[in-house]
Amino acid sequence: MAKVKIKTGKRFRAKRADKHYDTIVIGSGMGGLANAAFLSLLGKKVCVLEQHYTAGGYTHAYEREGYEWDVGVHYVGEVHQPSTLRRVFDVISEGRLKWAAMDEEYDKIIIGQDEYSFIAGRENFAKMLKEHFPDESQVIDDYIQLIRDVSRYTPKFFAGQGMPRKLASLYNKIRPLLVPKVFFQTTREVLEGMTSNQELISVLTGQWGNYGQAPVDAAFLMHALIAKHYLAGGAYPVGGSSEIARSIIPTIQKSGGEVFTYADVEEVLINRNKAYGVRMADGTEITADNIVSNAGFYNTVKKLLPQDVQSRLGVDSWCEQVQRSSAHFCIYAGFKGTTEELGLSTTNLWIYPDGDHDTNLEKYQADYNEEFPLVYISFPSAKDPDWKNRYPGKSTVEVVTPANMEWFKQWEGSQWQKRGEDYVAFKAQIADRLMEKLFERHPQLRDKLDYFEMSTPLSTNWYQKNSAGEMLALDHFVDRFKKPFLHPVTPVKNLYMTGSDVMTAGVGGALMAGMMTSCAMQGRKAGEVVKLLKNYQEPDKYENHFTHQEQTT
Repeated sequence: MAKVKIKTGKRFRAKRADKHYDTIVIGSGMGGLANAAFLSLLGKKVCVLEQHYTAGGYTHAYEREGYEWDVGVHYVGEVHQPSTLRRVFDVISEGRLKWAAMDEEYDKIIIGQDEYSFIAGRENFAKMLKEHFPDESQVIDDYIQLIRDVSRYTPKFFAGQGMPRKLASLYNKIRPLLVPKVFFQTTREVLEGMTSNQELISVLTGQWGNYGQAPVDAAFLMHALIAKHYLAGGAYPVGGSSEIARSIIPTIQKSGGEVFTYADVEEVLINRNKAYGVRMADGTEITADNIVSNAGFYNTVKKLLPQDVQSRLGVDSWCEQVQRSSAHFCIYAGFKGTTEELGLSTTNLWIYPDGDHDTNLEKYQADYNEEFPLVYISFPSAKDPDWKNRYPGKSTVEVVTPANMEWFKQWEGSQWQKRGEDYVAFKAQIADRLMEKLFERHPQLRDKLDYFEMSTPLSTNWYQKNSAGEMLALDHFVDRFKKPFLHPVTPVKNLYMTGSDVMTAGVGGALMAGMMTSCAMQGRKAGEVVKLLKNYQEPDKYENHFTHQEQTT
């Protein structure tokens, strides 16, 4: 059995940190790590400060009772083949991060009694849909072409995020002339403009949990990016999700930087509208030429900015214009037996009571006793080819469903593991229902269960400091992409933002945000960031560590 190492980063001590850095990055999520790595490759000395005990944000993993689970990296698209995302990962990890392709059936959409297999490759995807909906053949072809067109125009849509604020403002005014109108419509609006077949629409939106918003509200842009992202299948980091941070940290260190954990930032230091450092929770002050927040929009403007700066900028009005995403429950379960012994696969399961995603979510958010509007099941131990070396004879499963932070008002301010019997009973009620959903699909697992626990929105707040329990940053309403304050360059000089809130949700969205923030910080020299991508020497052959050797794109 290989030695298991989950924690990444160096524990913060004031004496371990320098007094001054070129850049301080607050938060070690995907956006923060990517931004820090790009800056380091440009010769900048970067200090990343992470309040958690391990680096990675939602890309980290944790271990308990002899099992390991990821907390957010259930699968990633486009990285098991030549792509922009793969190149960015290769650049910031300097080729250290390896990916394992999932089975060709990467997602199974289960709506009531009907099942739809999402097979890697657009031809396979189209074939599956046409078998189920033969009368919608042209609609299906048009849909696949549309999501590919949206992907092609996306760089133009987000180009302003890599520009200075004033230039970005001008650019965004002409943006509607540069991209199709679907960029400014909801998912349901676009799809109902293509077909009246509600069953087909339900299947096409069967991955809405990846962005956490029902089709009636979600921007079609977000839907299209997710659908295109997985069209060629999914992949998983070899060695588990903690390898993402572990592979990037050496890049940050090569220019004298470091990634610190247990490093809780209390406030950004600002003088005369210029950021010049941070104050830690223990009182330590560290200065830098630039400060980047990867703590999320809400935490940045409401928690890290001094009160007088908040008032001057009017951040309360900003917060009223956006909405934080849905919270969630997650079962982390460990089982005795290998993937083969337990009959598991890499395929994700998306389970819905019926096809009315909008109504089901609305009813459930109002009453947790209603049917789960979505149950997502992932098998991380099956996806990682290195798992058997670290945890022989064991397997893990994750079961996720939406939650509502309002259900937890009575326990606000409580501490982990000290929330009382009512909280334990409520968790047990939800957990039992979720486990039954798992056992309905995999009854062979019931007698092999060794350990499980469940996280709630309070867990998310406790570990990630997301006070609304949100997992997917800000919701993706159409208007979100018109907000000038959701930009890498803030009104405070030398203070920047990165992460999902300045781009989109998910690993890929946060990754690209890290790159765009780096471009914005370079100003007229933004081309230096692009040059790092252009000059990267691709391997002769992209490695594929799992069951099939090639994927149809």
